[in-house]
Amino acid sequence: MPTILIIGASRGIGLEAVKASLAAGYTVRALARSADDIALNHRQLNRICGDARDEALIVQALEGATAVIQALGVPITATTVLQRTTLFSEASRVLVGSMRTTGVRRLVAVTGVETGDSRGSAGFLHARVLFPLILQRIYSDKNAQERIIQASGLDWTIARPGVLTNGPATGRYQVLTEANSLRGGFISRCDVADFLVRQLADDTNIGRCPLLIG
Repeated sequence: MPTILIIGASRGIGLEAVKASLAAGYTVRALARSADDIALNHRQLNRICGDARDEALIVQALEGATAVIQALGVPITATTVLQRTTLFSEASRVLVGSMRTTGVRRLVAVTGVETGDSRGSAGFLHARVLFPLILQRIYSDKNAQERIIQASGLDWTIARPGVLTNGPATGRYQVLTEANSLRGGFISRCDVADFLVRQLADDTNIGRCPLLIG
């Protein structure tokens, strides 16, 4: 089976994508600063400890891979709320350049509802309260991340999940791609991971930014 590089693999959607990719039979390179904390034992799992902004590390991790899942996240702390966040854009610039260098073309990335043209679709609480008070600086950088990926010339898909939950995988989620259908909702991290892994063998959403809700 093909080899997949998953960036941001130690927790959240990234960790669930590792599990889903292994279950689908892929060989997985799981990259994160805390990759050693991934409590999975699988012969097709390779842990890579390091920073997603380390170009030499990313180039090395991409060698022989066929696709990338980028599932970066930052904790909600006083620093990320009050100060500018640049992880998403910096890591994406490094990844796009490294993919061009190594010839890997398929990229499936995660941002979130309220990025790009989904702004304002998440509902009153998210759009009018959570976004301006807590998420605005984080999402400013996610918007930059999307622009970098969209201009990359790669075969990209950007998933914009709604409000995330820790619920189980259901397989019953909506993939919204039309502007007049965008709306907020909840979705489990497991279902988002299921969507990401399915895109590795499906070209339908190349060049699209589908919004995912349960």
